[in-house]
Amino acid sequence: MLGVSQILAWGSSYYLLAVLAQPIASDTGWPLAWIVGGLSFGLLVAGMVSPQVGDRIQRLGGRPVLATSAIFLALGLIGLAFSPNVLVYVLAWLVLGVGMGAGLYDAAFATLGRIYGQRARAAITSLTLFGGFASTVCWPLSAMLVSQFGWRNACLIYAAIHLLVLLPLYVFALPKEQKQNAGQSKHAAGEGAVGGAVPADSRLLFALIALVIAISSMISTLLSVHMLTILQARDIALGAAVALGAIVGPSQVGARTIEMAISRFHHPIWTKFASTVLVAAGVGLLWIGVPIVAAALILYGAGIGIESIARGTLPLAVFGEHRYAAIMGRIAMPSLIMQAASPSIGAMLIEKLGAEGTLALLFVVALVNVALVTALIGMVQKKRTT
Repeated sequence: MLGVSQILAWGSSYYLLAVLAQPIASDTGWPLAWIVGGLSFGLLVAGMVSPQVGDRIQRLGGRPVLATSAIFLALGLIGLAFSPNVLVYVLAWLVLGVGMGAGLYDAAFATLGRIYGQRARAAITSLTLFGGFASTVCWPLSAMLVSQFGWRNACLIYAAIHLLVLLPLYVFALPKEQKQNAGQSKHAAGEGAVGGAVPADSRLLFALIALVIAISSMISTLLSVHMLTILQARDIALGAAVALGAIVGPSQVGARTIEMAISRFHHPIWTKFASTVLVAAGVGLLWIGVPIVAAALILYGAGIGIESIARGTLPLAVFGEHRYAAIMGRIAMPSLIMQAASPSIGAMLIEKLGAEGTLALLFVVALVNVALVTALIGMVQKKRTT
């Protein structure tokens, strides 16, 4: 159920403008930068509300929070549909941002952690397999809805799906978890906790995990937005660039499938290490201009594919199930803020450094992330032995 809901939630929010941006611009005459910028504003809001979302899931369970996300996503989509001007349009994205913060991966991972505890790792991995098909399912669906009914009605149809399909699923299909009372919440957070979630003796470990996940999010979002521009700057025709870019999606799903098959044999820190190494290798090969561009994109796609698994499973393995939801909310905040800023950062870098210079800088950042994760391995192993 969560897998299906994640496909529709991602497809009607994060992936929505990939199809609707141009029809909106053509119909309204609004600046395309503001239209696309709506998603950045939404991601910024999602990051700001994530700690509160994690706390609510920690205390109340995932069912009421995910149900609330369906309502906010529906309201935001209705706001988009009836936007008379670009200001109302941006405000609608702020509402959508609350829904994204309460309803996408991080909230779903936290919900699975509350339901299954340490057994949630397999469920989290399976969920990312569903999520990997969000663009595959919803881009054609959005295109069909726009062509048949127009972009405003497409938003209304997605809003109806949230209210009539996802909301009842969240309310009636998800298990009702036991609420944590104040004493349990205090015990789960630990004495002297930071922000009510992170034990004082784990602050550095938490900060490093949040940092490496945020860096990974920045790299993947920047390249997802600007990949076609970078490939075309390498004298690759648009059609060929689109075909090459399409390799990334299957690579993500393939890597997640392999990870699901072998996950019981290793700690999630090794999943995170493999993801950062694969992303660094892919970006590095793109930068040096290997003749077989597809090989670089396969490595990159595999890396970002299992990164989403590590994002959900590593905090669970390190901090345990009792404070997992609250910690996921705090880890999501810098990650989502970086995702919000990455398209603008990428545009600025390409303008100042060109495609080659941007790839070189990203390669350096990716190598730094590998070094940080290497340091993290030692800290995690030390924590496990103590």
